[in-house]
Amino acid sequence: MNAPVKIAETVRTVDFADAALLRRIEGFVTETGASLFHRPAWLTGVAAGTGQRAAGLVAERMGVLTGWLPLTEVRSALFGKALVSSGFGVGGGVVAEGDGTAQALAEAAQAHAARGGFGGIELRGGPVPQGWESWSDKHCGFGRKLAADDEAELLAIPRKARAEVRKGLGFGLRITVGGRREDLAAHYACFSASVRNLGTPVFPKALFRVMLEAFPSHSDILTVWQGDRPLASVLSFYHAGAVLPFWGGGVFEARAARANEVMYYELMRHARRQGMTRFDFGRSKTGSGPFAFKKNWGFEPVPLTYAAWTAPGAPPRNIDPTDASYSRKIALWKRLPLPVANTVGPWIARGLA
Repeated sequence: MNAPVKIAETVRTVDFADAALLRRIEGFVTETGASLFHRPAWLTGVAAGTGQRAAGLVAERMGVLTGWLPLTEVRSALFGKALVSSGFGVGGGVVAEGDGTAQALAEAAQAHAARGGFGGIELRGGPVPQGWESWSDKHCGFGRKLAADDEAELLAIPRKARAEVRKGLGFGLRITVGGRREDLAAHYACFSASVRNLGTPVFPKALFRVMLEAFPSHSDILTVWQGDRPLASVLSFYHAGAVLPFWGGGVFEARAARANEVMYYELMRHARRQGMTRFDFGRSKTGSGPFAFKKNWGFEPVPLTYAAWTAPGAPPRNIDPTDASYSRKIALWKRLPLPVANTVGPWIARGLA
């Protein structure tokens, strides 16, 4: 009896000018239930908004996709060169039909890194390749189903946090939702003030504009206003039945008006009207303020497993803002005038993919 013929699997780099291949990858992402951050549109949006190049590897057998690894080629004068899956996302990593395919993609990524002079590779989720470092104690994800109606949504929030939402609703704050220039301007005013106050460089405004354009029917900005002043704003994405409030923040006055609490409750209501069934509250650093905020809203933390490979002789990439080496820089950044932070910040932040 003849032995069965084993059909070879091939791995190749993705040409982002090949529209047909990008459509096949989009189909693969949908079929496998992969994340928003695996979509080619995410990578090309990040590239257009930050200048960090989109890349990726696909595995195929007889012309059928069997695996996909999205990559952003990060180049930074401050933070070095790295391949990140996926840049500016909280998810990514290898999606493959089997362990052998996943390992082949990881090894191809190492070869790609060596050719391009990248010091390492970061995978945000997915299987951990053999021999790579991994950890599950730094970030947690938060998510739950949306409730059946507005009152049930409010009651799903634990008592103390619910009381804060009710206080905010009593202030008569105005809510807008959209993706126009004025929505983006309001969002950036809130977001840039929020991250400056945390001591973090702000992302380029172009990144937000381009991502809205990349997902025109699957993204929007919800803003909470007090009169004509925006207090809090969040740019959200919609993927696989879930709303992902991704980039959000508020000005100093938002706290007294409970504008952030109102913002997330109103987003839950808005998402349900859009047909969403799940609220994906994203990731937070374990033990951080946002981590506690999400727990107080009744969301259970789920540890996220990330992995990394460092090229021989290269130093590990460190962009962890809680690292002691950054504490003095963060303290100084908090004192910068907002116009200065918004001018310098995007140049730094584009390397924090």
